[in-house]
Amino acid sequence: MNAKNRNFITVLIAFQLVVFSSLLQAQEPQKVEVQSGFLEIRPDVPDAAIWTREANEQVYIVHEGIEMWCDQAFMYNKDNFVKAYGNVRITQGDTMTLTSKYAEYNGNTRFAFASGKVVLKEPNTTLSTDTLYFDRNKQQGFYRSGGKVVDSLSTLTSNIGRYFAETKRYQFLSNVIVNNPDYKINTNQLDFYSETGHAYLYGPSTITGETSDIYCERGFYDTRNDKGYFMRNAKIDYENRTIFGDSLNFDRKKNFASATNNIKVVDTLNNSIVKGHYAEVFRDKDSVFITKRAVAITVRDGDSIYINADTLRITGKADHRILKGFYKARIFKSDMSGKADSIYSDEKTGITKMLRNPIMWSGESQMTGDTILLLSNTKTEKLDTLKVFNNAFLIQKDSAGFNQVKGEKLIGLFTENELDTININRNAEVIFYTRNENDELVGINHSRASSIQITLSEQEIETIRFIRQAEGKLHPESEFPENARILRGFIWRGDERLLSKDDLFKGKPLPKLPKISGIPLPKLEEDFFDENPDKDLKIPDASSLKPKDLKNDPEAFTPLSDEDNEQNVQNDDGDE
Repeated sequence: MNAKNRNFITVLIAFQLVVFSSLLQAQEPQKVEVQSGFLEIRPDVPDAAIWTREANEQVYIVHEGIEMWCDQAFMYNKDNFVKAYGNVRITQGDTMTLTSKYAEYNGNTRFAFASGKVVLKEPNTTLSTDTLYFDRNKQQGFYRSGGKVVDSLSTLTSNIGRYFAETKRYQFLSNVIVNNPDYKINTNQLDFYSETGHAYLYGPSTITGETSDIYCERGFYDTRNDKGYFMRNAKIDYENRTIFGDSLNFDRKKNFASATNNIKVVDTLNNSIVKGHYAEVFRDKDSVFITKRAVAITVRDGDSIYINADTLRITGKADHRILKGFYKARIFKSDMSGKADSIYSDEKTGITKMLRNPIMWSGESQMTGDTILLLSNTKTEKLDTLKVFNNAFLIQKDSAGFNQVKGEKLIGLFTENELDTININRNAEVIFYTRNENDELVGINHSRASSIQITLSEQEIETIRFIRQAEGKLHPESEFPENARILRGFIWRGDERLLSKDDLFKGKPLPKLPKISGIPLPKLEEDFFDENPDKDLKIPDASSLKPKDLKNDPEAFTPLSDEDNEQNVQNDDGDE
């Protein structure tokens, strides 16, 4: 080997030794240093250097970016470990300050422990607890003996808490309570971001306020702007109204809520329900707007009345609700149904109006006119009167043809919710297939009168009485022409009759439901304490901590995470 090669190898080996030495030094922890204080060496504590504050200056300690002040410090140089007593203050940069009566810090593991009126401050929140563990390697703090966090608007308490310094996030577990001047949150798991004031609720949770109560099993709440988004069995209680939906949005300042997919608004005072797939509720205006297969259900005298329209709007105080249904409105009751362009119903007055091309069926009777009114007795909640204004037309199908009555105005009277009397007033005209007691056709009656009164039995025409009859007679069927058996304005719409509540949506397309943006569970965090055997915990002999103190409690509250409830992930992603 020539000299040139030998020199090159020598330089290379020297360089490698320098790099290896640097790596070893980088891996070795820096020493905790005491930079001010009165030094005392005591025979009763041979392993420690005791530093005590001087008249106007506390003991000052530094280590890898943290600074510590205290009234007295026991410095164990061999273990690179310090115990701090009295008015302890620890800072990390300019973002975090911890104060306590007592603290320990291990320079080898960069692990801190504080007890006695512990307060951890960061720019937006203040954490208070009795005992706090802080791992600088993980940049996480942890308490399990109860703690309180105060931000600009709210106070949060829990049995267990964890602080993630890098993301400014708190994870509160077990008996979590958020107290705000306007509301109170109760849950068992809540993630809180101190920079934004955003809170995420997991598991059964309630938000109770003066004007509303909220329940959900998955939720988001902006604590600084009083806005929220809730899922999983979510509901909002507004005094006498309760709103359910796959997802609920809430704005406390505006007293506004909206709901999407599978919505139900229950009015407990008026014993009614409104359903649909999109709703808006304005509490201050006592207004509910609902669309996408919207239907209102009201129970009257043990029978349900269903009202459907493309859009339903309900306004008014609890003692005076007004319902308006717009476009393709329909109504159904066990013995009655109807259709119109729009419907108006006033619960206080008991009046329901059907407007624009209305039609009503009672049993086999079809009634049409320019406007149809249903009047209920507000005390008994039973149907009282049916009124048809302008161009009133009553049709009932007979095996031989159609019984028909027309006039300017129709008034129907109910007994025990059953239509039994109909009066046709002004310019009344009738075509009626008269039958004997054996149901045999006797003839066809075509008459005109000022007024006609019809009685019904089991929803079938039983008798017709003419008042001030002008003209008319009973024609044998063979002598009455086919083209004369239909009155002017006759339109039979029996195929449109609603035979069940399902017919409320007959012929209407299914709405396209939006996919719901879910609130995913948080990722599964590693345990705060590493699961090491007792002999590997590296606790200095002088520490007040015991191996059991640095162990995770197997019986502690287990947070929900993205590894739990996998069967529910699809729903959270927003199934239709």
